[in-house]
Amino acid sequence: MSQPPGPVLVVVPTYNERENLERAVHGIRKAGYDVLVVDDSSPDGTAELARRLAQEDGGIHVLQRPGKLGLGSAYVEGFRYGLEQGYELFVEMDADGSHLPQYLPRLVESAARTGGLALGSRYVEGGSIVGWKWHRLLLSSAANTYCRLVLGLRVRDCTAGYRCYTRALLIAIDLDQVFSQGYIFQVEMLYRCIRLGFPVEEVPIRFEDRIAGVSKVSQGEVRKALLGVLLLRGRLGRRRPSAKDTSKTL
Repeated sequence: MSQPPGPVLVVVPTYNERENLERAVHGIRKAGYDVLVVDDSSPDGTAELARRLAQEDGGIHVLQRPGKLGLGSAYVEGFRYGLEQGYELFVEMDADGSHLPQYLPRLVESAARTGGLALGSRYVEGGSIVGWKWHRLLLSSAANTYCRLVLGLRVRDCTAGYRCYTRALLIAIDLDQVFSQGYIFQVEMLYRCIRLGFPVEEVPIRFEDRIAGVSKVSQGEVRKALLGVLLLRGRLGRRRPSAKDTSKTL
């Protein structure tokens, strides 16, 4: 596997993930990458644990925010931090154990090689989901179909939250223009990437349900995401798929 063209930062947003954080951070560090924990003042002491881990390891960084400000803004702040610090590749990764560290090198290599976005995909050949009940599988599948139809996308896993961006891509997107919060943030970033003409490569992963704690996906978040896709189309327009579609499967 080729070496990435510069340092890699894995951004991990947290809210009440004390039970899972240490395992996730150690997995990232074992893979050889720096990690930034962006905590929204979790009442369970997640930030305190993150700071203790950072004191023991210079490759761990912590950004504590004043309250629960949303997934999208957490990633944007994390990306801004990484851009200022000179990182070249930026990974989004959950703290709950659903994103396995073993896939980090493949995502990083894919983004570095293509110069665009690498998606950890559950819905391409070789990808899978472990531990979800049928209704959540149906909801996720329907949400991805909805995104493809409304926005004219060919990517199989539009809502994937395990992904890697290049520095050039984040600069081209212009983080000041990103308006989505919650889980629709993932779709907006993907859509902006494709509209800018950057390549998207789907890397098959095994997604596992969280190890401990409670999922943050509520019915309210689902409704916001559905409306957010329509808002995204209204602001940026619908993309017309063509034979020159830049997305592909690894």
